[in-house]
Amino acid sequence: MKIGATYGSWKSPITSELIVAGAVRLGAPKFNGDDLYWIEGRPNEGGRNVIVRRTADGAIEDLLPAPFNARTRVHEYGGGSMAVHAGSVIFSNFSDQRLYHLRPGGAPEALTPASDLRYADMTVDATRGLLFCVREDHRAPHKEAQNTLVRLMLAGDPEGGTGVAEGYDFYASPRLNLDGNQLAWLCWNHPNMPWDGCELWLADVQPNGDLANAHHVAGGLEESIFQPTWGPDGQLYFVSDRTGWWNLYRLEDGNARALLPMKAEFGLPQWVFGQITFIFTDPQTLICIYSQNGQDHLGKLNLQTLNFTTLDVPFSNLALPAVGTAGIALLTSSPTESTALRLLDPANGSSTVIRRSSDLQLNPGYLSIPEAITFPTSNGLTAHALFYRPKNRDFTAPEGARPPLLVFSHGGPTGATSSVLNLSIQYWTSRGFAVLDVNYGGSTGYGRAYRQRLNGNWGIVDVEDCINGARYLVERGEVDEAHLAIRGGSAGGYTTLCALTFHKVFAAGASHYGIGDIEALARDTHKFESRYLDRLVGPYPERIDLYQARSPIHFTDQLSCPVIFFQGLDDPVVPPNQAEAMVAALKEKGIPVAYVPFEGEQHGFRRAENIRRALDSELYFYSRVFAFELAEPVEPVLIENLT
Repeated sequence: MKIGATYGSWKSPITSELIVAGAVRLGAPKFNGDDLYWIEGRPNEGGRNVIVRRTADGAIEDLLPAPFNARTRVHEYGGGSMAVHAGSVIFSNFSDQRLYHLRPGGAPEALTPASDLRYADMTVDATRGLLFCVREDHRAPHKEAQNTLVRLMLAGDPEGGTGVAEGYDFYASPRLNLDGNQLAWLCWNHPNMPWDGCELWLADVQPNGDLANAHHVAGGLEESIFQPTWGPDGQLYFVSDRTGWWNLYRLEDGNARALLPMKAEFGLPQWVFGQITFIFTDPQTLICIYSQNGQDHLGKLNLQTLNFTTLDVPFSNLALPAVGTAGIALLTSSPTESTALRLLDPANGSSTVIRRSSDLQLNPGYLSIPEAITFPTSNGLTAHALFYRPKNRDFTAPEGARPPLLVFSHGGPTGATSSVLNLSIQYWTSRGFAVLDVNYGGSTGYGRAYRQRLNGNWGIVDVEDCINGARYLVERGEVDEAHLAIRGGSAGGYTTLCALTFHKVFAAGASHYGIGDIEALARDTHKFESRYLDRLVGPYPERIDLYQARSPIHFTDQLSCPVIFFQGLDDPVVPPNQAEAMVAALKEKGIPVAYVPFEGEQHGFRRAENIRRALDSELYFYSRVFAFELAEPVEPVLIENLT
């Protein structure tokens, strides 16, 4: 028999300790011969990224000894930190950003000098004994970092690489063809981000590794290119959004031929290096991941007939396919299953698990399954979200009561939420909260036009979509209008602070490393995002008026509800002074406010103890401001001005 209890006060087996216990982040699967390599991010090892290998006989072993950490800081968000070849691994080490060579049975050996150089997105040229990669040069103090494509000697390069392509602000995806005589890559300039527009270039590779006859083949200021990849037929394949959707193309006689025109997304926003959505299993077959209506699908394309079929797999989210003799390795997840690294048979879609991000097995009676909703928003448009109802098999709420609502605003803001099993969401729903995870205008997965809704309107469109989503649920009678809260991290934290400052819909909020002053962000952030706001807001400083008008820090007099702030003290993307300025302003005004800083954390929290502390502190905060009893005690957080 279920126990009657107030929403928010339900006892849940999904604790913060359970969420981080043994949980790992899985990424970067790559085959080398019969061996499968991948990276595991382990919160219980301080967030260290460990390179792992599974041999053909099924044995799994850690290859990277502590304290080495396979993580690059190029573009600050990293990705593309590992390459494998001939049984050895080249990786970027986080603490010194040097490249290291890890050979079988040996210890990591430095390939690059100790300097302010960073590397990412490596491609091995075994014939010449070289490595092509992106290099980010921070050696000139007080100047913007310089990004180039370089070649390095695999035997060790004391100069830190020789430039082969330079002049653009950014580079990505250097890819060598099978013959080793051509290199393709992506590049773009400020103020574009790669999803706004970037260029695909091609060049001949000389015997010494220099490039010749470099020329532009696709892309531009208003066309985004994704994942240039050489096919087994020797032709160059890539994804372009020239039609408004990221679709597959093949370069034929210098012209881009559309292979599969669809209102679907085969590309992703390139926040990190090394993203992959398609691979080749044989000379005639391309396997691809594509997204429609917020859900991923797996497809098979015959490269000669262009006949396309969809593989029936029981997963809603798919990522990073890699092909080997054993099958296709890829990351899978669903609303009831956390991320797993699987081996998939492309013939029938069957799969076996290699590694799970968590071995936690939860009773489905505690899991809320999201409902994909489309709701009306401003200017006669519609927006998208995932709605999670409260779910706990042991509890029921008083008759007639409505649950509090947490509106989740994802980061980016050019990103998207998904239906993957997210225990941090289930943490809330199993305690009696409803959750609305919003894919506001500007999110990816719904075409270029939807992504561009945010251009010139950051802090407006995203906020209105979050507000209108909450109102939609109130009108449906799903949630308590008096207990609406909004939370988000990074750009989602900015959306949160704007919603709380400029509107009176929400009764509380939580900002996780959120942006309070977008003018400060425009002045003081890393190179990759330093001109991002030109499109989202306007050119700076020419439109300083817009930056000031949309920065919550200047309007704390309009903020009239409690807020809790979480901040990494080593955050290079959103410096701590932004959160601290907002906290000081709220303190002075007498509004309940809490501040939880984390030593040693950057943009996003990787340490298990800090992930736990953030979740539990936010729950404690809501219990005090919404006046409900907690089922179990958690470590209190100091809330200023709370009576």
